[in-house]
Amino acid sequence: MFAPIYFDHNATTPADPAVIDAMLPYLSTQFGNASSRHEYGRAARRAIDEARNRVATALGAHATEVVFTSGGSEANNLLIKGATACLKPGLLAVSAIEHPCVIKPAEQLARRGWTLARVAVDAAGRIDVDDYAAAMAHKPRLVSLMLANNETGVIQDIEALAGRARAAGAWFHTDAVQAVGKLPVDFRRLNAAGVHALTLSGHKIGGPKGAAALIVDKRVELEPLIAGGGHERGLRSGTENVAAIVGLGVACQLAAERQAALAVDLGQLRGKLERGLLGLGATLFGQAADRLSNTVYFAFAGIDGETLVGQLDRAGYAVASGAACSSANPEPSHVLRAMGVAPDLARSAVRVSLGRGNTGGQIEGFLGTLQLTVGRLQQLTAMAV
Repeated sequence: MFAPIYFDHNATTPADPAVIDAMLPYLSTQFGNASSRHEYGRAARRAIDEARNRVATALGAHATEVVFTSGGSEANNLLIKGATACLKPGLLAVSAIEHPCVIKPAEQLARRGWTLARVAVDAAGRIDVDDYAAAMAHKPRLVSLMLANNETGVIQDIEALAGRARAAGAWFHTDAVQAVGKLPVDFRRLNAAGVHALTLSGHKIGGPKGAAALIVDKRVELEPLIAGGGHERGLRSGTENVAAIVGLGVACQLAAERQAALAVDLGQLRGKLERGLLGLGATLFGQAADRLSNTVYFAFAGIDGETLVGQLDRAGYAVASGAACSSANPEPSHVLRAMGVAPDLARSAVRVSLGRGNTGGQIEGFLGTLQLTVGRLQQLTAMAV
């Protein structure tokens, strides 16, 4: 079977063998419902409790602050819709570069009486300080800003931003899905700075799809999205996916243990890749900002990003033209538009996101293939003019 070299780890990651091994018993012999009173149920409950402790330890939280969900999108919706349901309608502030699973529920709330502020970013993808200050001056009730962007990899100074929101009297949430495993993420430290909740997702860190968590300060009142039997402290009813939760727990533990060394390794690979891209004449997005050590977002003017992604896939390299969840959308990236990138150049954007197992040799091979592919596409473009 043809297996392209995988350079799309921000979209999803391969499940770690240790995660799969931990999950297998709960897909076979340990099949109990964690709400059952017999030994099968008690075994499932112990597994969930252990996973919750693993997640809490890895993220510097208390186990009672961890709420399991089916994914990052559900966790973000639970916080945004759940918190606002318990507040008087007012100002909700999100950044212009948030993931759609933050922007879309915010837009829904704007149709139901809330005022939505989309905080601008600068040309490097960082929160615009003046625009943020203006939003805080209007005393928002809830603020949601991502820790690291899924497309550009740009990292926000969440502690400073949360402190401004706290001074304004707002609850503050951060989507940390792309940050966990790539940056040190400590909820206790963030909470002290003013962060009241953060989101993480298993399949971004070598865990299974369908398992995520919202870590939330217990002072934040939430109305559940899913009502029922009262699972997850009444915040997320439904029979627990024990195997996936177990996998999430192991993935979080491994991610925390490996984070520092992995960041160094990936940073070296990113440097090699970026030097090569600049040598080929590429534009790099977010280059002036602090970014995740694994993420490179680039473009070759006049070369359609989707076309280049398809050509590279056929040549043996799996990359992305933007966010995986919106790859069917022909419009240029909303993140790049918010950064002031011209639409034609934004349509040329391609993202490489590195992960465990990628090597310097793969980077060299990719750059050689990219040079040939871009040259061929440029010739075709010139002939069509």
